Amino acid sequence: MSDVREVIIIGSGPAGLTAAIYTARANLSPLVLEGEPSSTSDQPGGQLMLTTDVENYPGFPDGVLGPELMQNFRSQALRFGAEIQTVKASKVDFSSRPYGVWVGDPDTPEPTHRASTVIISTGAQSLMLGLDREAELIGHGLSTCATCDGFFFRDQEIAVIGGGDSALEEAQFLSRFASKVTIVHRRDELRGSKIMRDRAFENPKIEFRWNSVVDSYEADTSITGLRLSDTKTGEKSLLPVTGVFIAIGHRPNTDLFKGQLELKENGYLVTKADSTRTDVDGVFACGDVQDDYYRQAITAAGSGCMAAIEAERWLENNPL
Repeated sequence: MSDVREVIIIGSGPAGLTAAIYTARANLSPLVLEGEPSSTSDQPGGQLMLTTDVENYPGFPDGVLGPELMQNFRSQALRFGAEIQTVKASKVDFSSRPYGVWVGDPDTPEPTHRASTVIISTGAQSLMLGLDREAELIGHGLSTCATCDGFFFRDQEIAVIGGGDSALEEAQFLSRFASKVTIVHRRDELRGSKIMRDRAFENPKIEFRWNSVVDSYEADTSITGLRLSDTKTGEKSLLPVTGVFIAIGHRPNTDLFKGQLELKENGYLVTKADSTRTDVDGVFACGDVQDDYYRQAITAAGSGCMAAIEAERWLENNPL
């Protein structure tokens, strides 16, 4: 059993790398499977690798670039002895200890790695519109997080894409900064809850563009507008805005764990109250893969710390 790892961490955003820092300092020699750069659902470093300025992460009074922040996380984990492999887990087996984790061909009979404990931090991805230049414009007028980026759009006219509670919450928050927020929705009525609809209708800064879909982004180096089509008449129009927030939902990266771990109806991993423990002993989940409420880098990092401490204590009481 000498080839069995004490801790394997699947994923490498703020949650996974914080877990790596803590478990490495506890002399648990964690192995981090950080994902592959070509994978949209398992980006090494998580969603912060796709952002520019991060101004709300404590300790950086002048802000920090998202990729720079994540490189600092990674370097710190390596400094304390974590092993990081730039590969994507393709299969897991949590039916018995030591747990199996495959990399590459999932049909091979033996797992690539075995571990006494596994920490899952595969994160979630924002659903996008799939339009040209979308990845390029993230951080240049295009965002998926109002609480992260709303401050940058003070006294500007911006748009929110969507019609559910997430979109209405984003619009309400953004109205604190923007001079006008236009909600662009493909239908003629909102899907959000009544209380959120009422708040949006009562907000003088929020306007609506009904029965409209986005054809393309108008942009040079940053967003200058949206090209829209009316879903009923086909009429084309230009909505001049300097910021666009996509709020059509998030998708947790949990396909790997279906049938292995308990999932919520929305696909997020279930963890026990005030804990990162899943329904399988010795398997922990942290960050956006189990958090469908806060979805912030700082809360992800905090839950990564929790997972590491819980894994360490669980190992003490459950030696292999």
